[in-house]
Amino acid sequence: MPFRPAMSGASLAAASLAALAVLGLSACDSDSDSETRSAAATGPSVIAPGRPGEGNRTLSAEDAEKQRADDDSPNSADVSYARMMIQHHAQALEMTELVPRQAESERVRKLAERISAAQGPEIEAMRGWLKNHGEKEDAAGGAHDHAAMPGMATEAQLKKLRAARGDAFDRLFLTLMITHHEGAITMATDVKSEGNNVQVEEMADDVAAQQTSEISRMREML
Repeated sequence: MPFRPAMSGASLAAASLAALAVLGLSACDSDSDSETRSAAATGPSVIAPGRPGEGNRTLSAEDAEKQRADDDSPNSADVSYARMMIQHHAQALEMTELVPRQAESERVRKLAERISAAQGPEIEAMRGWLKNHGEKEDAAGGAHDHAAMPGMATEAQLKKLRAARGDAFDRLFLTLMITHHEGAITMATDVKSEGNNVQVEEMADDVAAQQTSEISRMREML
């Protein structure tokens, strides 16, 4: 059996201290890694403005993100969309009201009925939404500038439509309504990127889907 010299008490103490130092460094590294991961997960704190009369609040990044995700408070884009789309739909209904007396095509008559049946209730839904959120149908007390709304027919175009009869009416009605629908889709697309309210987004989705389908149908009828 080979001879192994015995370690002195001093040597044993030194070895023990070295082992403890290694363990301590490992624990520190582990704690440091945990803190780093925790900080990365939570991120810096965020100052959240309080409601009127209340002070600001300090939130973690995680809580701030959750609050943003849960908050679908209407913004100015949502309110503007509802107000303008009410008037946009109202013009479409004005155009469809001419169809029973002036259209020749039965397909145009059926299309006008569908447009009226869809957009009448949509107007009431948007009016109800504005009321529920404490907003007037028109805060300025007057009508929006029709030229600012895409797809709106001019008064000259409406005058021509009112005077038309038969096939000429059908073609003009379809042409104007295609442009009108395209404008509504543009408005719906804009509010989906600029608005914040879930209900408005859902209404915009319905408008875009239905009117895209009707545009395809109207183009086939021209």
